[in-house]
Amino acid sequence: MAQPPTLGAGWLNAEKGGTMRAGGRGKATVVLAGALLLGSAAPPPRDKAAPPATADWSYYHGDPAATHYSALDQITVHNVARLTKAWEYDSGDAFGEGGSQSDMQANPLVVDGRLYIVTPKGRLVALDAATGREIWAYDPASAPVATRQRLRGVSYWRDGDERRILFTFGQELISVDALTGLPDARFGRGGRVDLRAGFGRPLAQLTVNNVTPGAVFEDLIIMGSTGHTPGDVRAFDVRTGAIRWTFHTIPHGGEPGAETWPRDAWKTEIGANVWAGLTVDVARGLVFLPVASSGMGDRDFYGPTRAGANLYANSLVALDARTGRRRWHFQSVHHDLWDRDFPAQPTLVTVRGVPAIAQTTKSGLVYVFDRRDGRPLYPIEERPVPASDMPGEQAWPTQPMPTAIAPFARQRLTPDIVTRRTPAAHAAVTAQLAKLRNRGPFDPPSVQGTVLLPGMDGGAEWGGAAYDPDSGLLYVNANEMAWTLRLKPRPARAAGSSGAALYANHCAACHGADRAGDPPQVPGLRDVGARLSAAQLERQIAQGGGRMPGFAGTLSPAQVLALVRDLRGDRAGAAPRGNESDATPPAAPAFDEPYVFDGYHRLLDPEGYPALTPPWGTLSALDVNTGRWVWRVPLGRYPELGPAETGSENYGGAVVTRGGLLFIAATVYDRRFRAYDKRSGRLLWSTELPAAGLATPATYAVNGRQYVAIAAGGGKDRARRPGGSVIAFALPQ
Repeated sequence: MAQPPTLGAGWLNAEKGGTMRAGGRGKATVVLAGALLLGSAAPPPRDKAAPPATADWSYYHGDPAATHYSALDQITVHNVARLTKAWEYDSGDAFGEGGSQSDMQANPLVVDGRLYIVTPKGRLVALDAATGREIWAYDPASAPVATRQRLRGVSYWRDGDERRILFTFGQELISVDALTGLPDARFGRGGRVDLRAGFGRPLAQLTVNNVTPGAVFEDLIIMGSTGHTPGDVRAFDVRTGAIRWTFHTIPHGGEPGAETWPRDAWKTEIGANVWAGLTVDVARGLVFLPVASSGMGDRDFYGPTRAGANLYANSLVALDARTGRRRWHFQSVHHDLWDRDFPAQPTLVTVRGVPAIAQTTKSGLVYVFDRRDGRPLYPIEERPVPASDMPGEQAWPTQPMPTAIAPFARQRLTPDIVTRRTPAAHAAVTAQLAKLRNRGPFDPPSVQGTVLLPGMDGGAEWGGAAYDPDSGLLYVNANEMAWTLRLKPRPARAAGSSGAALYANHCAACHGADRAGDPPQVPGLRDVGARLSAAQLERQIAQGGGRMPGFAGTLSPAQVLALVRDLRGDRAGAAPRGNESDATPPAAPAFDEPYVFDGYHRLLDPEGYPALTPPWGTLSALDVNTGRWVWRVPLGRYPELGPAETGSENYGGAVVTRGGLLFIAATVYDRRFRAYDKRSGRLLWSTELPAAGLATPATYAVNGRQYVAIAAGGGKDRARRPGGSVIAFALPQ
């Protein structure tokens, strides 16, 4: 195990069949001090391949290349200060408060004057994009919704007079006529396809959900997924719903990469999925997969049953979009123990005339490749990393690190960056650090507790990067928050099948033995019976959602009901239905490793603020032609700490325009929507939203008037109620 396997290191061109190691020029000199300019702000010449102006925003994050770019230029650096609210649409679907809230993270699509978006309860609505008037609404739910439906957008397909909106709800892919809002009866069964089908495992063992819309290419919609399932990527026929091809992210026996897993792992393992979205090079017929980590839940952080490098987990994979055949791949983390999955779509860029692709990471790193063959355009080297001291764990001895492009987030919580917000805060964090393991990147999880910086929410997050072909700048918003990774001995399994025993064995590792959880990351369950009906709880336990896996494959219906009754404090609840006294059905294997994850915990000072010095959230611009960071500014603030831009946690991406602007909301606590000068990072305009805009905006034009629209859903600030609005801004008429 001294070196990564050939398939797991550097880059591999499947057609040539050869392997190359990264190498090349020396490190770039980058000055990170200060909050503004980090280098020359003078941009390189405009990319001649820049797309023409368009009135629509018809693809998730703007286009198949995931650039977040619009050539519209009615709103400019000179007039953006006059921007005002044009309309607001309130879906009425916000729900919850405190530790259990709805959210609305969708990037709107706009086609032919209609805006399409999913609401916090999963309803698909079509609005007049000029006025916000509702044209139609389609509700896919068969029962009232009171649990978070994390849906980040929809997909649009058109062929002649046929126009379809495709989106997911629960475990289904749904096709709806874009003009009428009626299901497409020719698609699947009555307009729906069960996404659990096609994995080669019993449906009862699987839970699948999609947070990010599929990538449309010709007559295909290419889908990733997450859940209690292997991470197969499938291409569905947009007319019929039939599966046209499948790529196994956990390779089957005999497929390249299978040797990086234990024998027959594809039959039992879950994970290595693509939840963050897909990017398409339409001209070359390539689709790019940012594949997630090789575990799920507890198994993200302790992996003795999955010894090996675990391809194609944590890999950027290029496939032929028509056939699913692999063209090349690059693995960024071997045998992931840190949940360091790629958090966002990769972005198609141009680097010194070369068609390229840039991938941001939770680790605060940027990788750049020739998108045709996977050749690194900036050097990468395998570096030794600390070993694990956990019994049975075989951490990989090296990990790939870019050496020319500096990280966009701090990599280790050193004493000089411990918070100085107050002397008491500094002392408290220093005392915490003295008890933790803190050796920098790729320090494995431990019983002692290990510091992870950036934390499990990045670095970069699911909003993704924005690329400006006019200047060659790539924009990345990031979190600067330390988390802790701690493993603990698995508690002795509680005897029996009572609800309390089932909770202890299946739920306590994340939600805590005291059921307090870690809101909003992991909801508390002490009052869940007051929030959710028995039927809603039963559905949530069976199907899962967000970080939570479904348990339909590991608990029998009777066990699910027993757990529901325990959570609701109602042991005399509904009687079992049918044959529910049976034990667990033919089940996915139960992984009973001797250690479990101790839960998702940020490293905070005693008053709940980040444990390190500001900035706590940033927005940065990278010149992809030189590998140098051009500017960086703090993004967001905590209102109670005063007017200073300290930066804060932020979720959702930016939009960049030919008008010289970068629009971004994303900040959790101040609820601001901002516009920056894309060349310098100077703040030009901001406004307060009714709830935080934890989503990527869209810009479009109707009847010659340019709009910028953002979903305001909140959901991560326990002190504020969530929202369910879409708000559009424009220049006064």
